[in-house]
Amino acid sequence: MKIIVDAMGGDNAPQSTVEGSVLAARELGVEIVLVGQEKAILSCLEKVKSDDVAGKIEVVNAPEVIDMCDSPMSVTKEKKDSSLGVALRLLGEGKGDAMVSGGNTGAVLVGSTMYVKRIRGIRRAALAPILPTDKGGALLIDCGANVECTPEYLLQFAYMGSFYCQKQMKIASPRIGLINNGAEESKGTPMIKETYGLLKQAGEVGRLNFVGNIEGRDVPFGMADVILCDGFTGNVLLKTYEGVGLYFVGELKKIFFKNLGTKLAALLVKNGLGALKKKMDYKEVGGAPLLGICKPVIKAHGSSDPRAFKSAIRQAVQYAESGIIQAITENIEHMTVSAPGKN
Repeated sequence: MKIIVDAMGGDNAPQSTVEGSVLAARELGVEIVLVGQEKAILSCLEKVKSDDVAGKIEVVNAPEVIDMCDSPMSVTKEKKDSSLGVALRLLGEGKGDAMVSGGNTGAVLVGSTMYVKRIRGIRRAALAPILPTDKGGALLIDCGANVECTPEYLLQFAYMGSFYCQKQMKIASPRIGLINNGAEESKGTPMIKETYGLLKQAGEVGRLNFVGNIEGRDVPFGMADVILCDGFTGNVLLKTYEGVGLYFVGELKKIFFKNLGTKLAALLVKNGLGALKKKMDYKEVGGAPLLGICKPVIKAHGSSDPRAFKSAIRQAVQYAESGIIQAITENIEHMTVSAPGKN
């Protein structure tokens, strides 16, 4: 298995991306192609003492770097020779099995669409992170790649999310929940109501396990395995989720470190708190798959440290081995509602 890495993508690049890649080569046994400014990458490799995996790591020079503030289109225009652009072209040319980047999300989406291409018949690719719930985790699709959606986009997201949960998360019949401002079928915008009808129809013929509308407050309680929404709603939900989690962690720290009595209480629940922290830690998951692209692309968290980046590479390996893309390709006829060829 060969994983292509955008070594310059992310807040802590290239040190964290290189170190995480070395960990992946060492612990997962994968081959790594590090794409970026060669001199900087080699310096990082020397610092992390990577001689034991030198045969598994290849460096490809790419002189330019796409910053977080750059236009997403820069990956195909002003900065074609960026680490991200070169990495995606290598993936599109079959020089690797998957690609991982912690860089500019918009540029990852644009570059993947232009250089790697969408699965034939898929209208839009979607980002799909895992949210922790009391049932384990739920796939949120879309979390920001598509601010405005059509019912057909959402139908396709539902299918792609279902296949991902089946094959990657080992959920036999993933429950699809449509985010809405109420559980009733009559609630929502015209677009949401039309989407509801399409999902209900797919559920009646046994292609999807559609459980109906769900509200934002239902998400943490595991009311669905696939949380379906447009990218605007999904991004707001994701950022709120992250913010509330950080808030409660901070408040718990204040409570447990208030005095000697609370410190002793903290010791008694230390293991439970550790398990909760691990469950909420994005570093354990790695990143979000870009579903709908014809080869595996993983968007790692921009602030990934080496452990988080290694997790993203592990996720890319699992995605490449899962058969998700093949499942989407084989079922595309059930995922379209408009004229063939329309994009």
